Amino acid sequence: MDLANLQDVIARTFGERDHARGVPSTVAWLTEEIGELAQAVRKGSHEDRLHEFGDVLAWVASLANQVGVDLTEAVERYAQGCPKCGGIPCQCP
Repeated sequence: MDLANLQDVIARTFGERDHARGVPSTVAWLTEEIGELAQAVRKGSHEDRLHEFGDVLAWVASLANQVGVDLTEAVERYAQGCPKCGGIPCQCP
């Protein structure tokens, strides 16, 4: 699934609920999911990590939808490597 498809699926699946919840609450949920991802990375199984990465991506998509950000456009700044130096790998000091 690419980012545009993810945003579309999240919008169709949870869009009304997400908008009713609002941006501040969505940021809080995203923050909680990042904490769960950190725990899974430190102590979890591969399956735990897959689950938590998926949750984080879904909440990022929800937040992006609510504030009108196209994630494909947002990530484009990394398409040529480091956004500062343009290097792959990054050559920044």
